[in-house]
Amino acid sequence: MARSLLLLALCGLGASFTTSRNALSVAPVRQTASAAPEMKFRVCDMTGKRRNAKAMTVTFSHTRNHKVQKVNLQDRRLWWSEGNKFVQMRVSTKALKTIAKYGLGKTAKKYDVDLNEFAR
Repeated sequence: MARSLLLLALCGLGASFTTSRNALSVAPVRQTASAAPEMKFRVCDMTGKRRNAKAMTVTFSHTRNHKVQKVNLQDRRLWWSEGNKFVQMRVSTKALKTIAKYGLGKTAKKYDVDLNEFAR
């Protein structure tokens, strides 16, 4: 009985010290641009290569299981001599070999890529 009276007194005491409900409310949280990062697909910016979902693993007993072959992508900062600037691209290693052989300008022309979109 004494315990319940003490509890009631404490609740009444706590209620007398509270202010309006607005003072106790919490300000809403604003979302910033960094809160939701942009997810990029694993696609080569130059050639358009993407994953191969039709690959198979063949076991010794010739059982076939599906597997996914991913693209070997590299984030690269490449010098574009015709544009006299750097371009930041996510390219496959196959595209890097093509760029090394023919140059960035010819490779972009071959795959119909506008390098100004990737310029920094």
